[in-house]
Amino acid sequence: MAFPHIGGPELILILVVVLIIFGVGKLPQVGGAIGKGIREFRKGQRGEEEEVEEKPPQEKTATKKAKS
Repeated sequence: MAFPHIGGPELILILVVVLIIFGVGKLPQVGGAIGKGIREFRKGQRGEEEEVEEKPPQEKTATKKAKS
Protein backbone atom coordinates (compact mmCIF):
# COMPACT_ATOMS: atom_id res chain seq x y z
CA MET A 1 0.00 0.00 0.00
CA ALA A 2 1.68 3.20 -1.16
CA PHE A 3 0.99 6.60 0.35
CA PRO A 4 0.09 9.41 -2.02
CA HIS A 5 2.54 12.28 -2.40
CA ILE A 6 1.72 15.48 -0.55
CA GLY A 7 1.59 18.45 -2.89
CA GLY A 8 1.30 22.20 -2.48
CA PRO A 9 -2.46 22.45 -1.87
CA GLU A 10 -2.33 19.72 0.75
CA LEU A 11 0.51 21.46 2.61
CA ILE A 12 -1.41 24.75 2.61
CA LEU A 13 -4.51 23.00 3.97
CA ILE A 14 -2.46 21.37 6.75
CA LEU A 15 -0.88 24.73 7.65
CA VAL A 16 -4.28 26.43 7.84
CA VAL A 17 -5.66 23.68 10.10
CA VAL A 18 -2.61 23.94 12.39
CA LEU A 19 -3.00 27.73 12.61
CA ILE A 20 -6.69 27.35 13.49
CA ILE A 21 -5.99 24.75 16.19
CA PHE A 22 -2.94 26.29 17.87
CA GLY A 23 -3.15 29.95 16.91
CA VAL A 24 -0.32 32.18 15.79
CA GLY A 25 1.00 32.83 19.32
CA LYS A 26 1.52 29.17 20.23
CA LEU A 27 3.01 28.13 16.88
CA PRO A 28 6.68 28.87 17.80
CA GLN A 29 6.31 26.90 21.03
CA VAL A 30 4.79 23.94 19.21
CA GLY A 31 7.55 24.03 16.58
CA GLY A 32 10.24 24.14 19.25
CA ALA A 33 8.70 21.22 21.10
CA ILE A 34 8.50 19.16 17.91
CA GLY A 35 12.12 19.99 17.04
CA LYS A 36 13.30 19.03 20.53
CA GLY A 37 11.39 15.77 20.31
CA ILE A 38 12.96 14.91 16.96
CA ARG A 39 16.46 15.66 18.30
CA GLU A 40 15.87 13.46 21.35
CA PHE A 41 14.53 10.67 19.13
CA ARG A 42 17.63 10.79 16.92
CA LYS A 43 19.90 10.76 19.98
CA GLY A 44 18.05 7.71 21.23
CA GLN A 45 18.46 5.94 17.90
CA ARG A 46 22.21 6.52 17.97
CA GLY A 47 22.42 5.30 21.55
CA GLU A 48 23.67 8.54 23.02
CA GLU A 49 22.80 9.08 26.63
CA GLU A 50 21.14 12.27 27.69
CA GLU A 51 23.51 14.70 29.33
CA VAL A 52 22.08 15.98 32.55
CA GLU A 53 23.30 19.38 33.60
CA GLU A 54 23.01 19.74 37.33
CA LYS A 55 23.04 23.21 38.77
CA PRO A 56 24.61 23.62 42.18
CA PRO A 57 22.00 24.29 44.85
CA GLN A 58 21.75 27.91 45.83
CA GLU A 59 21.93 28.73 49.49
CA LYS A 60 18.73 30.53 50.40
CA THR A 61 19.85 31.26 53.94
CA ALA A 62 22.83 33.31 52.74
CA THR A 63 20.59 35.53 50.63
CA LYS A 64 18.09 35.94 53.45
CA LYS A 65 20.81 36.96 55.90
CA ALA A 66 22.23 39.47 53.44
CA LYS A 67 18.82 41.12 52.97
CA SER A 68 18.13 41.42 56.73
